[in-house]
Amino acid sequence: MRLRVLGCSGGIGGRHLRTTSFLVDTIGGMRSKPIDVYAQRATIEIMKNHLFNWAIWPDFSEIPTPEAPFLRYKEIEVGQAIVMGTRTITPIPARHTVPAVGYHLDSGTSSLVFSGDTGPNDALWRIVNRIANLKILIIETAFSNKERHLAEISRHLCPETLADELKKLERNAEIYITHMKPGEIEPTMLEIEECAGNFRPRMLQNNLVLEF
Repeated sequence: MRLRVLGCSGGIGGRHLRTTSFLVDTIGGMRSKPIDVYAQRATIEIMKNHLFNWAIWPDFSEIPTPEAPFLRYKEIEVGQAIVMGTRTITPIPARHTVPAVGYHLDSGTSSLVFSGDTGPNDALWRIVNRIANLKILIIETAFSNKERHLAEISRHLCPETLADELKKLERNAEIYITHMKPGEIEPTMLEIEECAGNFRPRMLQNNLVLEF
């Protein structure tokens, strides 16, 4: 499987909800089928109530007709695999202040895991350590060490807690770091190198193509 990175700042938060809106608005009418949005029930309710609510954006799940809309919601649950041909995508636990998940993508040959927005998360590692064909791990580090308190109360990682989490990893994998603040990428990566350099983490970059 080839996966191109289109953004490196977290899961379906502010800018990503806007991207979803623009995507549906731009190409919805060009497609013969609805755009399927896979999300937890709580996330779907947030999108319905606060985004596609006829106040900010139209309800694309109702237009042009409820029978043939531009957008269709598909509810997911942690551990419930979504099979697409030879590929499987499984939502996995994230530990965050709002409902969130990570994802395990299995190409049939090897696997990629994306942590999603999360703080320290033992449930994640129990799953990751059972993935025999793990090749790539993408994990967030949203704050620098000087903001560790903010990371803890908002349930994100900083380089020190990232290092503690990676010690729980029992598989060999390429490790990529995401969700860093644009103005703090260089100092945060330096701290990651100091705290977790033995894991050889790399910065996830836009347009990077990952093969697994």
